[in-house]
Amino acid sequence: MTAALLGALAPDLSLYLMVGWHLLILGTDPQIVFGQLYFSETWQSVFAVDNSIFVWGALLAVALSRKWRILVCFAGAALLHIGLDFPLHAGDGRPHFWPLSDWVFDSPLSYWDSRHGARWIGPLELGLSAALTLVLWRRVQDWPWRALFSVLLLAELASNNIWFFVF
Repeated sequence: MTAALLGALAPDLSLYLMVGWHLLILGTDPQIVFGQLYFSETWQSVFAVDNSIFVWGALLAVALSRKWRILVCFAGAALLHIGLDFPLHAGDGRPHFWPLSDWVFDSPLSYWDSRHGARWIGPLELGLSAALTLVLWRRVQDWPWRALFSVLLLAELASNNIWFFVF
């Protein structure tokens, strides 16, 4: 379960670290972070690697061929994250087909931009997250895991609503 959780977070780890560094340590204005730095060549180069279907697919292929169950869970969760991310980035997508292509899908839908459906996608995403958290709560009896699932749901709630304040 740990491998799947870490794999689900891995494609956005660089984003969390770079945004966190700028917002919390350097005190960079959120408009600069999300309006300029996010779209910079440097940041997009990092996102190309950690959001590449081919990179994660190759890792999954190796893991499957070697029967490395933990790595299968890790890479599979990362691919699931990317697959769910792909259709929800309007104007801020990632080059998911790197290194073969720098093409970025510009979706008509967005999980954060209200001009592209975020006012209904956000609650839908939050409801799905709550339902899946409930499923995990029923399947996993260990309280530390349940606490972690609850904290992650609260983080989803916070991140789901923060975009209305940032933009």
